[in-house]
Amino acid sequence: MPVVGWHASHEQIPPSRLLADVRHAEQAGFQAVWSSDHFAPWGRRQGESGFSFAWLGAAMATTTLPFGVVCAPGQRYHPAVAAQAIATLAEMFPGRFAVALGSGENLNEHVTGDPWPDKNTRNARLRECADVIRALLDGDEVTHRGLVTVDRARLWTLPETPPPLYATAVTPRTAGWAAEWADGLVTVGQPAATLRDVVDAFTGNGGAGKPLAVQIHVSWAPDEDEALRIAHEQWGTNLFSPPLCWDLATTEEFDEASKHVRPDDVRQSVLVTADLGRLAAHLNDLADLGFGTIYVHHVGQEQTRFIDALGEHVLPALTAVRA
Repeated sequence: MPVVGWHASHEQIPPSRLLADVRHAEQAGFQAVWSSDHFAPWGRRQGESGFSFAWLGAAMATTTLPFGVVCAPGQRYHPAVAAQAIATLAEMFPGRFAVALGSGENLNEHVTGDPWPDKNTRNARLRECADVIRALLDGDEVTHRGLVTVDRARLWTLPETPPPLYATAVTPRTAGWAAEWADGLVTVGQPAATLRDVVDAFTGNGGAGKPLAVQIHVSWAPDEDEALRIAHEQWGTNLFSPPLCWDLATTEEFDEASKHVRPDDVRQSVLVTADLGRLAAHLNDLADLGFGTIYVHHVGQEQTRFIDALGEHVLPALTAVRA
């Protein structure tokens, strides 16, 4: 049975309500939490973007679950500052915190005013940042000059055991590259054949035996028309393939790009359903691909009904489905 986690979407829900939601998710039987980390939402209808690291301290202090967060060091986050935030949470909550490092999106990173690099440069910068962060978490003093600059940085507060540094990857190429340095992989829901290629690229290039996790987008309601309406309203800005989704700079640009997205188009990236059995079967299919942890993101802003439905009908049934 996979670990089934709940996704905390800061781009859609104010942090105070998200805090109540994560407590509810734990009570309902979710076993882990994944947190986004944006400076801006993709669309105005989403309408939020709280600071994840501040929220994580409160959320972890009032629950007992393991948490993870995406972090894109190198532009908006200097790697030494990212390392300090990571170390502080890991020291307060031993064994419960992990980070997945990614190369970022222009939507969040352009706020520094620095140019947005091409993908190869972003990956090279990410690798430098990962090495810097890992060295700092190991207690080293770091001076580094490259795509990022670090001058005599040292973390004075460290966890007893450094937390794992996973990689985020959407394509097999990135997954294979990340296997060289990451402690595990976090990817997003895609067709099964694509996910199989991502997993194979990671495990075949040094990632064998390392944790694999996937985040899936779901829109559930008792009526499928309602589920589709929610998905179109909230996730119609999130359908664009790379490099477009990486390179658009503002919420307004995403809204403009999505003007002609039709309701049924969102089914490309969101499991839209009123059938909880279908969702349970999909979770098991993902487990069969090798994913030990599956984070479920309900793309609606109201989470209570969804959390209750999964807690009552899906989470307890997973073992029976696999049997």
